[in-house]
Amino acid sequence: MAERTPIGGRARRYARVGRAVGGLAARLAGERYLGLKIDRLEHAEDLKVALGGLKGPLMKVAQILSTIPDALPREYAAQLAELQSNAPPMGWNFVKRRMAAELGAGWQKMFAEFSHHAAAAASLGQVHRATGPGGEDLACKLQYPDMNAVVEADLRQLKLVFGIYRRYDKAIDPSEVHKELAARLHEELDYRREARHMRLYTQMLAAEPDVHIPQVFDGLCGDRLLTMSWLEGAPLLDYIDAHDHVEDRNRVALNMFRAWYVPLYNYGVIHGDPHLGNYTVRADGAINLMDFGCIRVFKPSFIKGVIDLYTALRDNDPELAVHAYEIWGFTGLSREVIDVLNLWAEFVYAPLLEDRVRPIQEQEGEYGADVAGHVRRELNRVGGVRPPPEFVLMDRAAIGLGSVFTHLGARINWHQLFHDLIDDFDEKVLEKNQNAAFDAIGLKPAH
Repeated sequence: MAERTPIGGRARRYARVGRAVGGLAARLAGERYLGLKIDRLEHAEDLKVALGGLKGPLMKVAQILSTIPDALPREYAAQLAELQSNAPPMGWNFVKRRMAAELGAGWQKMFAEFSHHAAAAASLGQVHRATGPGGEDLACKLQYPDMNAVVEADLRQLKLVFGIYRRYDKAIDPSEVHKELAARLHEELDYRREARHMRLYTQMLAAEPDVHIPQVFDGLCGDRLLTMSWLEGAPLLDYIDAHDHVEDRNRVALNMFRAWYVPLYNYGVIHGDPHLGNYTVRADGAINLMDFGCIRVFKPSFIKGVIDLYTALRDNDPELAVHAYEIWGFTGLSREVIDVLNLWAEFVYAPLLEDRVRPIQEQEGEYGADVAGHVRRELNRVGGVRPPPEFVLMDRAAIGLGSVFTHLGARINWHQLFHDLIDDFDEKVLEKNQNAAFDAIGLKPAH
């Protein structure tokens, strides 16, 4: 059943987003062309306030953009990323309408209990706790109204922001980034696809006893309703506050590493959103992995390129590095651009290149921020680069997880963890694994 939002309400949303983005345009243009100095942090906070409370993907996009070296000014990405906490959940009237639309008028009889209050609110939907007819602890994720139109509106505004910033700063050409974000966001609206992704991850991580995936309850799902088992766990920061021993934190870091990279190097699949709200930690250091809307599938040759770039940096092999970047999808690379890309690659791969116990980064501060700023300045100097779509979520995962490991203060031999996964790598084996796993869930691997 199609869902309609009143035209006036939708128009107000578009106008509100448009005014906020227009203000960004005017101020950045004034700074660039008229020599006016603006307080970017103050303006970014104004932008957040103007958009606060809107349901939609802007905050999710901002979280991803914050991991690409200055795709937007750092102040804006950081403030937009906080929008999620400013968007309160929708009320019981919405919940009743959504549940009736997905399960029918008698939906409440399908549950022994159903909480009137959301347990969590995110960018595209909110989660309610419930009890199944057999006493099962359940989590019901309900998609907000008219999200297809909301996503389209926000993506148009994001394209405008990209265009403004591209005129202001030539370091990153975001055209392919926008296409990738659009494709992934539209996939996130397909809750039946997300349910299949959950089954995929259950298969891929079946041999990982310390990574838990929710079970899908098909009879209680719909196009915009996903019902799964409720997994008990603590938010990462709460776990850190309660555990002083580095061994406990190392255990969580190890489980996080395995949860993200076993699927990548064995199946060519990555969970593209390591946001703190998408997993919780159990008392024994095991993790619960959740929210499977943002999944990226890569060709086996791309995964080989990821390993080739590591080998090129380790062996100081410039030709292999060029080959790896071309497999990733970078084109028209000059010697200078390759040298700048290597600065970023050397930072990301640094923990993997050293065969010793170490923190994920040696210096203090926000993970990757200083390197990202340096890379942006160098890319401006050499004419800029257009990141391919495959780069976006790979970079998001690497930097997002790096930030998690920094929070944990984990000290691990990352080199050994990495080699445990890649030493027997074979493209044909990965392709066979990938096809078998996707056949089992009724999907084709969409690279």
